[in-house]
Amino acid sequence: MPKRGYHHGNLRQALVDAALELIETKGPTGFTLSEAAKQAGVTPAAVYRHFEGREDLIAEIALQGYEIFADLMDYAYQSGQPSALSAFEATGRAYLAFAREHPGHYIAMFESGISVNRTPELAAVAGRANAVLEKAARDLSQHIPEGKRPPAAMFSAHIWALSHGVVELFARNSPGRASPFPADELLETGIGIYLRGLGLIGADK
Repeated sequence: MPKRGYHHGNLRQALVDAALELIETKGPTGFTLSEAAKQAGVTPAAVYRHFEGREDLIAEIALQGYEIFADLMDYAYQSGQPSALSAFEATGRAYLAFAREHPGHYIAMFESGISVNRTPELAAVAGRANAVLEKAARDLSQHIPEGKRPPAAMFSAHIWALSHGVVELFARNSPGRASPFPADELLETGIGIYLRGLGLIGADK
C-alpha cells in the first residue's frame, strides 16, 4: 500500500522506509527508484532531490542499519558486564537478533554489494560496530596466557564470521538449507566450542 501525505521535511526517510520494504520482499537489486517513489506515494522526480540513484538510497539504509547495529552491539556488551565472558557471548547473540529484527537493514549492509568505504560516514559507523566486538574480545582474551593469546582483531573476526555464517546459512530462510537445530543453538554451541579451544570455559559448559 503506497504511503501518502509525507511532508517535504521527512520525504527522505519516507523513501528509506519504502525501500526497506522493497528490499525485504524483492532484494536489493529487485526494485527501481520509481517503485520506491510509488511505495512512498511521491513522484519519481522527487527521489532525485534526495538520492542520486538506487545505490545511494541503499547506502543510506546501510548507514542507518549500522547505527542500529552498533547501538545494539554496545547494549549487548554493556548488559553482560562485569563478566567478560557474558559480555562477549551477548555480542554474538546480538548479531543474530539484529538480522532477525532488521532484515531490510541487514540485507543492505551485507548482501547489497555496497562497500562500507563508500562514504566516510558509513565507514565510521561500521567501524564502531566492529570496535564493540573487538573490545569484548580484548576483555576476554586477557584471561588467556599472553603467549597463547590471539590478537583481539582475529578473535573478534572469528566470532563475527561464525555469527554471519549461521545467519546466512540457517537464519535467513535460504532454500534447501534448513537446519535440524535452531540458529540460536548453533551459534551458542559454536561459540562454546571456540572458547573451550582457547581454554576460556571448561569442558563441562
